[in-house]
Amino acid sequence: MKKDFSGLKTIKVGILGDTATQFLTQGIRGIGYDFGVNFDVWEADFNQIERQTLDPSSELYSFDPELIIIFQSSHKLLGKYNKIKNEQHSTFAQNEIESIDSIYSSISEKSTAKVIFYNYTEIDDAVFGNFANKTESSFLFQLRKLNFSLMEYASSKPDFYLCDISSIQNIVGKLNFFQPSIYISTDMVLSIDVIPSIALKTVNLINSLQGKFKKCLIIDLDNTTWGGIIGDDGIENIQLSSLGIGKAFTEFQHWVKKLKNRGIIIAVCSKNTESVAKEPFEKHPDMVLRLDDISVFMANWDNKADNIRQIQEVLNIGFDSMVFLDDNPFERNIVREHIPEICVPELPEDPANYLEFLYELNLFETTSYSNEDAKRTKLYQIDAERASLKKNIANEDDFLKSLDMLSYINPFNKFNIPRVAQLSQRSNQFNLRTVRYTEQEIELIANSENHFSFVFSLEDKFGDNGLICVIILKAENKDELFIDTWFMSCRVLKRGMENFVLNSIIKSAKKNGFKSLKGEYVVTPKNEMVKDHYQNLGFESQDSFWMLDVDNYQSKPNHINTKEKVNG
Repeated sequence: MKKDFSGLKTIKVGILGDTATQFLTQGIRGIGYDFGVNFDVWEADFNQIERQTLDPSSELYSFDPELIIIFQSSHKLLGKYNKIKNEQHSTFAQNEIESIDSIYSSISEKSTAKVIFYNYTEIDDAVFGNFANKTESSFLFQLRKLNFSLMEYASSKPDFYLCDISSIQNIVGKLNFFQPSIYISTDMVLSIDVIPSIALKTVNLINSLQGKFKKCLIIDLDNTTWGGIIGDDGIENIQLSSLGIGKAFTEFQHWVKKLKNRGIIIAVCSKNTESVAKEPFEKHPDMVLRLDDISVFMANWDNKADNIRQIQEVLNIGFDSMVFLDDNPFERNIVREHIPEICVPELPEDPANYLEFLYELNLFETTSYSNEDAKRTKLYQIDAERASLKKNIANEDDFLKSLDMLSYINPFNKFNIPRVAQLSQRSNQFNLRTVRYTEQEIELIANSENHFSFVFSLEDKFGDNGLICVIILKAENKDELFIDTWFMSCRVLKRGMENFVLNSIIKSAKKNGFKSLKGEYVVTPKNEMVKDHYQNLGFESQDSFWMLDVDNYQSKPNHINTKEKVNG
């Protein structure tokens, strides 16, 4: 039965390969449908990568894709290697990187599309045996060097992303990944059985580029984070160690700790007495996780679905950004039934299998990482301190005054551009138009005479919230400024930041002689919270836009002080 893609978000994708890609294309479209995305795919003819990317009048650029997927197979690479002279073998990997760079540079000059490049699966032609790992003349040496060089290359190119299909071959095995008889007769290097895994890995990467990714891991405690039941067994008898089954739980905690250090929010949801549940975090010598790794700790005897709802309220992120891990099938089903948006993996019965199962799921795909991510747990813990203070101060105005808030304002610069681009890809809820920008595009805006950019950070007596708001204004004409982009962290809502930002925008507009400010709200599935944003700030509806008179604007009250911050 033909699938109905009407009503789904459409993303235009170009696929180029040096081998047959028809089944891969269908796999990506099918997985996309499962995620609520219609991939409008243009597929190049066989082995047309260089012609399509180097020719500015090619069908690829006429299609104008948002993403370009490039699949250069190891088998064709081996064929190329076999044809060159022996003395050229030692420079083979470097020459391939230069060729890839030529392709990517051409795409960057002619298109704003992001590039997804499949890395190379391993082939050992067995010419040198184990000595292949010691001589640059071997194909295996050059292939491994090429994959390493690709990682280095990708780290230097903001819109070039690697999709690690080599890791899929490691999981399923070469015999399941590649079938020689099919390759010989059809030129397909991917077996039918492995297509879904590659398509899923590709779509996960694309979703991350579109701002769809997991932000929070919620963990159960008994028989999930440690072996045994803390309330029954006591702290001395729970299973945590470097040997036996306790090792499975210790290594699971190491994985959770690494996620926290990467910027994933860690929360606890456990049916336990809170003081008893916290005791291992405070006193057990083999605990890897400590209380300062946990952003929200919910341990009581209430329904876990209700507790997760409370965690969501504290964090103010979508349920579809959360993963819940629990060893108990009953609890998993309760949460799935009451919160269908949340991801609840079906953990294996044997804790020894937890990690390999979770590795394969690849739940926490990301396309960026920054120092700000590593500080995220601390930021949410500070938010909890603010919330505690707010409960003790009855008057909202007095509470805001007591925070001693200070905002630094800067234009886009070399220090903040990477973070601005990252947040552009990630911000979903408080985002008026949800336009995604790459680093390259942000740099162009920073240097444009037709644009004005603002980056806001916010500090208070509890700590630094970091970069919390980005504004891009575009001059429509000599009198009118259009708010191209306004996104802000939900963690700073109801502190007067919206008023402060608008005051800053108006101040700049007056300084540069503009008479009116134009805003637009573009609805998405996640930004309903800002649908009345412009109306609440005093803008007037005009056609499908919101207008504000600059000259007659009255500065809005807030308790935020400001100054410029040197070097972002």
